[in-house]
Amino acid sequence: MAREVVSRRTLLKASAAGSAAAALPLVNVHGQPRTTLRCGFWDHWVPAGNGALRELCAEWGQRERVDVQVDFITSTGRQNILTIAAQAQSRSGHDILSFPTWYPAAYADQLVPVDDVMGRLIAKYGRVADAAEYLAKRDGKWVAVPAVSGTQMKPCLGRIDQLKEHAGIDVRAMWPAEDRAGPGAEAWNWDAFLVAAEKCHAAGVPFGLPMSNFSDSVDWVGCLFESFGARMLDEDGKPTVRNNPKLLAAVEYMVKLMKFVPSDVWAWDDAANNRAIQGGRSALIFNPPSAWAVARRDNMAGHDQQWTFPMPSGPEGRFVPYLPYFWGIWNFSRNQTAAKNLLEFLSERESADKQTSTSAGYDIPPFLSMNDFNVWKTEGPPVGVVYNYPLKPHHNAKTAVAFAPAPPEIAVQAYNQGLNTGLIARIAQGGQTIDQALAWAERELRAFARG
Repeated sequence: MAREVVSRRTLLKASAAGSAAAALPLVNVHGQPRTTLRCGFWDHWVPAGNGALRELCAEWGQRERVDVQVDFITSTGRQNILTIAAQAQSRSGHDILSFPTWYPAAYADQLVPVDDVMGRLIAKYGRVADAAEYLAKRDGKWVAVPAVSGTQMKPCLGRIDQLKEHAGIDVRAMWPAEDRAGPGAEAWNWDAFLVAAEKCHAAGVPFGLPMSNFSDSVDWVGCLFESFGARMLDEDGKPTVRNNPKLLAAVEYMVKLMKFVPSDVWAWDDAANNRAIQGGRSALIFNPPSAWAVARRDNMAGHDQQWTFPMPSGPEGRFVPYLPYFWGIWNFSRNQTAAKNLLEFLSERESADKQTSTSAGYDIPPFLSMNDFNVWKTEGPPVGVVYNYPLKPHHNAKTAVAFAPAPPEIAVQAYNQGLNTGLIARIAQGGQTIDQALAWAERELRAFARG
């Protein structure tokens, strides 16, 4: 697949060229000075997603008489992370840049506060997802705008036929493409999940639950822990591992569950679970619609038997893994006002709808009031496959990020190391006792806090 990849060296060269060009007296057809706004957006896994952003930027630029230059920067090989670091160090590059989950907090001191933009948007559309606010606010200030493009959730994606045949669960009836829960939905908790996992394992289609330190793994385990109230860090970043009965309950549950998953899940990357359900080898994974969309695109067998539905609930409620992107404005940008205006336009309901619709429903708007776009009703086959992908009121669910509510600079270290999956691996694979594994986790978390 051809992509517009911006390397660090190319980007810095482009910045230098842009600085030279900025000295020229640009004038538009109306005789007014012409502003140039440079945007570096994430290169979408769904190619049409890039087209939607490009069209929206062109529409806004023509109306506002601004030349909007758009680059799409791939996350393959962490190129987007290298780009962020290079621009922060050189204090040159794009005016607007896409920031992955943890990066607004990491670069907060170099980003323009956007309280004014978020204040107007929240007044118009209501509150944003809890996890988005946790990641995008620093010292009470919004340092980035939660993006539509690239933001995903990871609820259940299951095979209708396999779950019905082997586990006796009709997920389409439980969670129909309607604003209601069906028979059995109230009982969809982690106990029911364990029973279904054991049955599907026995039938040769075990749930594809990755357990490495890749994001898919850390995210779903983080939500399971949260649904048990099993936090490993408190709001100050201090470990809460010892004498924590809720964490102990979550760990004991995970040890049971790991008996019914593929033996190699400890090494799975973020594509392995996709391949498992696409190949008919797993009856359930936790994933955004990309696994289904690729299966549909390539006409893989069973793609019309996939269905999205909420995560199981735990003693403390139902939580869904949330992996957002953000749009940030560098404080060395020369066009901060125009940048704010563009980001506000891209966040408006009509603009958000276009982004979500062209990505086959993959992109999740941060505003909960926007979780009713028509695309989630009409995508298929089967029609309604992604209806329950965004949060709905009847889900009684919240978004969650692993290792919240610890300060992001501490939480991100635990996240990147996969401390939650590593804890389980030491018991289920390494032969350690639960006490030994918890002691290890506590030592690691204390080291992060000291750092």
